[in-house]
Amino acid sequence: MSWVFIADDWVLKLKKPVSRSHLDFSTVEARKFFCEEELRLNRRLARETYRAVKPLYCDDAGALTFEQSAHVIDWLVEMRRLPADDMLDARIAANRVSPAEISAIVDRLARFYIGCSPEIAGGGAYIRHLLEEHEINRALLTRPEFELSGVAALLDGVGVRLDEMRGVIESRIARGRIVEGHGDLRPEHVCLVTPPQIIDCLEFNRSMRIIDPYDEISYLALECEVLGADWIRPLLLSALERELGDRPDDRLLALYGRFRALLRARLCLVHLLEHPVREPKKWRPLALAYLTQARRHPSVIVA
Repeated sequence: MSWVFIADDWVLKLKKPVSRSHLDFSTVEARKFFCEEELRLNRRLARETYRAVKPLYCDDAGALTFEQSAHVIDWLVEMRRLPADDMLDARIAANRVSPAEISAIVDRLARFYIGCSPEIAGGGAYIRHLLEEHEINRALLTRPEFELSGVAALLDGVGVRLDEMRGVIESRIARGRIVEGHGDLRPEHVCLVTPPQIIDCLEFNRSMRIIDPYDEISYLALECEVLGADWIRPLLLSALERELGDRPDDRLLALYGRFRALLRARLCLVHLLEHPVREPKKWRPLALAYLTQARRHPSVIVA
């Protein structure tokens, strides 16, 4: 959805003029708005990284420039460049992550969640998102060409548990436990500098940011597990519980874990429907890895 230009100590991000079912960057005005949203939202967890929204001009000779001119033709987000070796996914791959660093991530996230206004009136968006995305998961993951053995049973189990746990989730909404979070909390968006920088939140659709913090942390844990770091999940959840309390029971946590694993498997397989397919050998094995993680949450299975 964007082009990213990387230099020595800074990064510029230019949104592509695309329109999808869940976003619309098709006009200059829309791209300016979402650049401003990206800056505003990401400064919540990475103020030290997100610098400004910059206009891109076209001068009288037709050349692109950042020097002020009569014609603004687009907008970019300017960021400080972060060290690639200190991103959490890179640290996991290099086996260079400590429990103290995981605690520092949760400390920053917990302070953020505590400072968020509870989404009581708007919390229904969270349930709608879970239900709607589950149906999209079902439609794509059961396509015959993907030949995913056993996926229908996984989907059925999550569907039944979503129905069963709806009242529990509604109770969490009423207690103020649902907030406007990050929306895309993955290891490649976490940088282990001081303080930790948590970047690249989902800026283009607010309803996708309405979430239970325990769901969001469980999502980060899932991504760490796919990278081979199973030990991170219990640390994340126990640290969040110390700060926030009101931990969901194991059934709801298992539902969150399986739902996110199916969603990530779907997003992998969507790449195989593109023309041309980028990195064609990557997506099916990665989708299968997420499905393996989905099967590791047995308490979701309904007899």
